Amino acid sequence: MNRRTRLLPAALALATATALLVSSCSSSGSEDDRDSADDSPSNSPAATAPSTPGTPSATDTPSTPGTTGGTTAPGTPGASTAPATPPGSSTPPGATAPAPAGARWQPAPGLAWQWQLGGTVDQSVDVPVYDIDGFENDASVVAALHAKGRKVICYINAGSWEDFRPDSNAFAKALQGSDTGWKGEKWFDIRKLDQLKPLMAARFDMCRSKGFDAIEPDTIEAYNQNSGFPLTPDDQLAYNRMLAQLAHERGLAIGLKNDLDQIPALLPDFDFAVNEECSQFDECDRVSPFIKAGKAVFHVEYKLDTDQFCAKTKALNFSSMQKKLDLNAWRKPC
Repeated sequence: MNRRTRLLPAALALATATALLVSSCSSSGSEDDRDSADDSPSNSPAATAPSTPGTPSATDTPSTPGTTGGTTAPGTPGASTAPATPPGSSTPPGATAPAPAGARWQPAPGLAWQWQLGGTVDQSVDVPVYDIDGFENDASVVAALHAKGRKVICYINAGSWEDFRPDSNAFAKALQGSDTGWKGEKWFDIRKLDQLKPLMAARFDMCRSKGFDAIEPDTIEAYNQNSGFPLTPDDQLAYNRMLAQLAHERGLAIGLKNDLDQIPALLPDFDFAVNEECSQFDECDRVSPFIKAGKAVFHVEYKLDTDQFCAKTKALNFSSMQKKLDLNAWRKPC
C-alpha cells in the first residue's frame, strides 16, 4: 500500500498540490519542523559517504504528491498520443537500444541516502545517493551531484496522472481512474500498456537525458487500491515489469516502491527497493529479500523516531532514516 496516500492529512495534500501548481521548484511543506535531532540538513553526523558510490557505508519523502517526468505534449487535452521528446532529451521515445549487460548502477545494501522532493535540493548532505524529483531538477543539478561523487535517482510518478505535470494532456481521459487522495491526481488504468508504455518511455528518456543513474517509480500498486478499474495482481506485475524493462533498456537502475505482496515475483526485475514505514507496520522482514539478493533497501519512517526503528533496520542492513511527510531537506539518519 502507498502509505503516503493513506497518511497525509487532507490539508497538507491540498497545500502541497497548490504550491506545486504555483511553482514547480517550491517546497510543499513547512520548515518549522526542523527542531529535532538533525536540525540542519547539511549536518548529518551519522551520514558519511563511502569513497566510492555503490559500496556500502559503515554509517550512515509522502512526498510532494506524485512526480512524473515528461514534457507537454502538443494537441488537445485527453490526447492519447505519446508526448514529444522531454526537455533536454536527445533521444525520442522508442529509439533506445538495450544497454550492455552490467552497464547500469547496482546499489549495494547499506548505502546512506537523501530523499528530497520538496524545495531546492540541498546538495551539502554527505551521502553517496540522492533521490530527487525528475521533473523539477535539470541536468545541472544532477551533474553537480555527480561532481561530488553522488549517484542520483530520478523520482517520477509512474502509476497515476497528475494535472500539474507538463505532459498531463498526453494522457487520455480513459486512462484516468479514481482520485488517489492527492488533489489533481488519479490512478492509471495500467492494463492499457500500449498507451502507457510510450508515455513512460518519454519520461524515462527525460531521466536519462538529464544524467540520472536510476529511477524511482511511485504509485505502482494500483491493483490493491480503489483505482476505479478492475485491476488484478497480474495486471500490476505486467505493468511493473514493463517499467523495469524500459529502465534497463536505457541503462538505468530501477527501484520497487513498496508493493510488498509482489516482492517475491518482482525481485529479479528490480535493482533496489524504496520503502515507506515498514517498521511502523511491522513489515520490514518482507522487504529483506532485496538485501539477501545484494540489493539496497532505501527506507524511511515518518511517524516513528529513529530510536524506535533504527536498531532493527540497521541489523537488516537497510538504508534507513526518518523524514517529514513533505520530504524536504530535513533528515534524521540511523
